[in-house]
Amino acid sequence: MIYLLDSDHMSLLERGGTEGGRIRDRLRAVAQDEIATTIVCYEEQTRGWMARLASSTQPERQMNDYAELKQLLNNYCRIAVVQFDEKAVAEFKRLRQAGIRLGTMDLKIAAIALANNATVITRNTLDFSRVPNLKFEDWSV
Repeated sequence: MIYLLDSDHMSLLERGGTEGGRIRDRLRAVAQDEIATTIVCYEEQTRGWMARLASSTQPERQMNDYAELKQLLNNYCRIAVVQFDEKAVAEFKRLRQAGIRLGTMDLKIAAIALANNATVITRNTLDFSRVPNLKFEDWSV
């Protein structure tokens, strides 16, 4: 079994707090080689930090933002990152042709999960429930 952490769960882990603690507890119960995320999640989170840096004009804020961007990089270096490969592309096209109404990034994450028989770990259960045969769970509750 592979569990793919969605961007929201990666963010909650980074922030800590109650929800992050719940996710950490669940992660401890799973073998390390069964935990991963996707390159799409990395893109989403990196874009967010890059946008924040681009809008920042205060050097002190930029210093903090760069530190958090570096922490993001470190976090992704410690977890397996599943690629958007040929099988995922084929799933993505199939889902698009089937008329699944989901944002492009979430559809790519769903395609990666389906291509790898993985379970998406997300708070976004409403949107992911639109994808037939996709397994998903919310570990933040």
